[in-house]
Amino acid sequence: MRKSCFSSLVLAVLTSVSLAVTAAPSAKPEAPSSMAAQMIKAEQSTAKVNLNAADVETLRRDLLGIGAAKAKAIIAYRESNGSFTVVDELLEVKGIGKSLLEKNRDRLDVK
Repeated sequence: MRKSCFSSLVLAVLTSVSLAVTAAPSAKPEAPSSMAAQMIKAEQSTAKVNLNAADVETLRRDLLGIGAAKAKAIIAYRESNGSFTVVDELLEVKGIGKSLLEKNRDRLDVK
């Protein structure tokens, strides 16, 4: 009797563990980082961004490494200094460095 109770108990425990493992949600793949997501979005966009006409949302969405704060800084610079005459003038905006400019150079225009 003792042996059959023990066997039944072991069988019940093993069945429970098996069901718990099978029913557990599978690990979801990690969501892409925001930079990776920006790169994907930027690659899908073929139109160039006009620095003299783009709004905050357009700058943030279509340029790599540009968030809301940098987009606002670009627009503030444009409003206080007039239209951009060359893409390299973007280096004058606080928070925009050579690396960031080079990542986005082929996406920018000053029409």
